[in-house]
Amino acid sequence: MRALLARLLGLRGYECLTADSPQAGRRVLETEPVALVLTDANMPGGSGFDFANDIVLGYPETAVLMVTGLDDRDSAEEALERGAYGYVVKPFRANELLINVHNALRRRALELENRHHREQLEATVLQRTATLRDTIARLERSEGEARRLREETIRRLAWAAEFRNQETGEHIVRVSLYCALLARLVGLDADHVELLRIASPMHDVGKIGIPDSILLKPGALTPDERVEMEAHAEIGYRMLAGSGAELLDLAAVMALTHHERIDGTGYPRGLAGDGIPIEGRITAVADVFDALTSDRVYRPAFEPEEAREIMLEQRGTQFDAQLLDLFFGAFDAVLTIRRETADGFLADGLMPRL
Repeated sequence: MRALLARLLGLRGYECLTADSPQAGRRVLETEPVALVLTDANMPGGSGFDFANDIVLGYPETAVLMVTGLDDRDSAEEALERGAYGYVVKPFRANELLINVHNALRRRALELENRHHREQLEATVLQRTATLRDTIARLERSEGEARRLREETIRRLAWAAEFRNQETGEHIVRVSLYCALLARLVGLDADHVELLRIASPMHDVGKIGIPDSILLKPGALTPDERVEMEAHAEIGYRMLAGSGAELLDLAAVMALTHHERIDGTGYPRGLAGDGIPIEGRITAVADVFDALTSDRVYRPAFEPEEAREIMLEQRGTQFDAQLLDLFFGAFDAVLTIRRETADGFLADGLMPRL
C-alpha cells in the first residue's frame, strides 16, 4: 500500500517519503519538512489516530489525511476531531485520493497564508503600539495641552481600527460618552470616569488584526470565522497591556472583557458576574446599544426603543442588571448623546445633564 500510494502520487509530481510505523514516521518528521502525511488507522507499533494527533500538536504546518480500511462513522469523526483534513476509505479510486490530497494541501496553504498574514498584522500593530506607549507615557507627565494630545492620539488609533470596519468617528465618540455617563451613574469618582471615557475608544482596537474577509463579511460567520473574530479581544489586550501607563492598562482591561457575559458564556475567558471588571461591564452595555442602533453590513440599525427591548431581554444574563437599569433609567441623556453626535457635535468632554 505504501508503494502504491508513493507511485500514484509520484506520477502526479509529488515527492513522497515512506515509513512503516508511527515511530518511523516521527523520525522522518524530525528530519524532513513534510507538507502532508497520509496515515492508516491501524499500523504496526501504534495507533494512526494517536499519530495524527501527535502531528497536529507537534507539527502545525503539516496536514494529515487518513487512508484506511475502517469504513466506520465513529472512526471518521474521531479522525476529523483530532485534526485530520480528510478520511479516505480503502479500496479507493485514484482520482478520489488525488482530489483529497489536492484539497488537503490547498487548505493547508490557505491556513498558512492566513496565519502568516495575521502574524504580520500583529507584528506591525505591536511595533506601532510600542511607539504609542512611549508617547503616552511621556504625555501623562504633562498637563493641559499634553492631556489633549494624549486623548487625540488614542482616538485616532481607535479610528484606525474602526475605519476598516467602515465605521465613523461618531461611533467611537458615542461609546466613549455612553461609558462616561454610565460610570457616573454607578458612582465612580470623577477621575476614574474621565480615564474610562478616554480609554474606551480603544475597546475594539484588536480588530486591526482580523482579516477583511471576516471583519467585512456581510453574511453569517462560520464557526471557524467566529473563533477568529472573537480573537480580537485577546489581540487588543496584548497590544495595550504591560506598558505601566494607567490609561493603556485600563484600555487593555476594557478590550479584553467587553464581550464577557454576566452568566459566564461570553469570551474570551468565560468570566462571570463580579469576576468581570466594572469597566468591561460598562463597555458591554455602551457598545451593544450603539451597535444595535447603528447600520451594519449585515443589517440596518434598530430604533433606540427596539434596542432597549432587545437588551432588556438579556438583563442579568448578558448584561449587569444594575448597570442596564441605570443606563435605561437615564434614557433621555442617552438619546441626547445619540442625537448630538449624529448631528456632528463631537466636542471633547460632552456630557448631557442627568
